[in-house]
Amino acid sequence: MERRSGPGLAALGALGRRLLWALPAYAAGLLGLGAGAVVLALALYAGWRRRRRARERGMRAAERLQRDEEAAVRAAAAGLGAARGELPAWVSFPDVERAEWLNKVLAQAWPFFGQYMEKLLLENVAPSIRASNTHLQTFTFTKVDMGEKPLRVLGVRAHPGTHKKQILLDLNISYVGDVQIDVEVKKFFCKAGVKGMQLHGMLRIILEPLLGDVPIVGALTMFFIRRPTLDINWTGMTNLLDIPGLSSMSDTMIMDTISSYLVLPNRLLVPLVPDLPEAAQLRSPLPRGVVRVHLRGARDLRCKDRFMGGLVEGKSDPYAVLRVGTQVATSRVIDDNLNPTWDEVYEFIVHEVPGQEVEVELFDKDPDKDDLLGRMKLDLGEVLRARVM
Repeated sequence: MERRSGPGLAALGALGRRLLWALPAYAAGLLGLGAGAVVLALALYAGWRRRRRARERGMRAAERLQRDEEAAVRAAAAGLGAARGELPAWVSFPDVERAEWLNKVLAQAWPFFGQYMEKLLLENVAPSIRASNTHLQTFTFTKVDMGEKPLRVLGVRAHPGTHKKQILLDLNISYVGDVQIDVEVKKFFCKAGVKGMQLHGMLRIILEPLLGDVPIVGALTMFFIRRPTLDINWTGMTNLLDIPGLSSMSDTMIMDTISSYLVLPNRLLVPLVPDLPEAAQLRSPLPRGVVRVHLRGARDLRCKDRFMGGLVEGKSDPYAVLRVGTQVATSRVIDDNLNPTWDEVYEFIVHEVPGQEVEVELFDKDPDKDDLLGRMKLDLGEVLRARVM
């Protein structure tokens, strides 16, 4: 016999959904909250839903690109004319190699890396968190799964280095992982975690010093030339971190922690031979120099300020943000001007050439969120060769 659900069950389900939508208003009435609080809560919920769906779409798009990178690049080259800024480094630069052999090694070693991370979090990180605060004495990792999607190297570029005992390798890395890490604080019945993560950046590995005996390389030095981009998909109580405003703050805090260890001028040194005499110098080498940037001005910027629903077009309130590694400088804001002139001078310490860049971004100052007006990058290797540009 075939079992069918009648119209009564469908009507009952629809009524139940409508009652669920009315539940927040009923709860607000019981708590004595006004209509403004209900509207604010609904606005926060809508923003969280929109942000979360955008992150999930971005994660799925990145996964599709990694699954069939070459097909995507061929389609982009045929349909978009192979715009240099939108293609991987191995397409844009002939001296960048794809290193698929390295990705195969990473794929085979990834499960063992997951075992190492689980052991590290359970045996080292969790006890230190419990000891840090009396309220976290019941903190524990309930699940640590690094997923099946390993880190990928999109391209490798080799440089001869500044002297004969040094080799530089730049790895364009991309991680779009199905990592799942769940935590729980049993005392407060609080559960939270991470499900899915993206990390993209340029990792430099320096082989130095080269030796005349095994293992040939005395030490490995690793660091990100500039801050990598990070996007985390939160779960549980940390879903709140996906709310616009909080999301950028939470990801920025994590990136600040990563930067304090692995972004220039910070370095991670892995000695390969005992009692290496150059170890202290490799950990904290002298900077290569100082670059002086004269921020003159900009011309013909776009109008970003609009009033009365876009009917009246105003101007922009531009300002500039300059970066070299972790060093950031911000210019003053010039109100209502599409051809601003700043005439400001900044100096930045340069640690690695080639590799580091001067990044300049222009923004329109707004009360809520500043609009991007444009950006440019300049390789400091070109500045070193020209001295003055």
